Amino acid sequence: MPFSIWAALLGACLLISFTPGAGAINTMSNSLNAGFRRAIWGVLGQQAALVVHLAIVAAGLGVLVSSSPIAFNVIRYLGAAYLMYLGIRQFLRRPDVTQEAAQALENEPAFSMFQRGLWVNLLNPKAIVFFLAFIPGFVRPELPLWSQYAVIGATIVGVDIVVMWFFFALAAKSFQRFTRDERGQRVLNRIFGALFVGVGVLLAVV
Repeated sequence: MPFSIWAALLGACLLISFTPGAGAINTMSNSLNAGFRRAIWGVLGQQAALVVHLAIVAAGLGVLVSSSPIAFNVIRYLGAAYLMYLGIRQFLRRPDVTQEAAQALENEPAFSMFQRGLWVNLLNPKAIVFFLAFIPGFVRPELPLWSQYAVIGATIVGVDIVVMWFFFALAAKSFQRFTRDERGQRVLNRIFGALFVGVGVLLAVV
């Protein structure tokens, strides 16, 4: 891949990653509940979903999903329902400032965080459609395709890890002082719960 094309890809990836969405909300929520370091497991789950989306597009299956209203809507509504479920659960979570409750959140299994991040990004058919519109502009048909897809995938994943972990997860640390009392926990739970539900509604109706 020519450097000029890769530089354009890098800039586009940065712009996309900094745009707030379900992945950013999930990352900040994980950072608040489990800590900045352990939030990486959710971030990695989100990247696994991006790799799956890229593979679907590269294999040509993305065209089938985007052109089939039934398949597209089934995935879309499943994704919306999952985000709303996460939001309602967060919104209704009871504040608990005991040490035991804090330890339970901080010690959430890594696989659980990874799995949640995976589903947050995977159940988003619009990501497939976006990749279909985004990726072809950086692929040159006269060059080996799989090596180009490898570079594209590594760039997308690398940029998203850096932005999610070192921007959104780090930004969430500034809110941790609000988790020390019940009122602060209640406010944060309702804010992040509402954000999850809002993104779910947008996914379903927009």
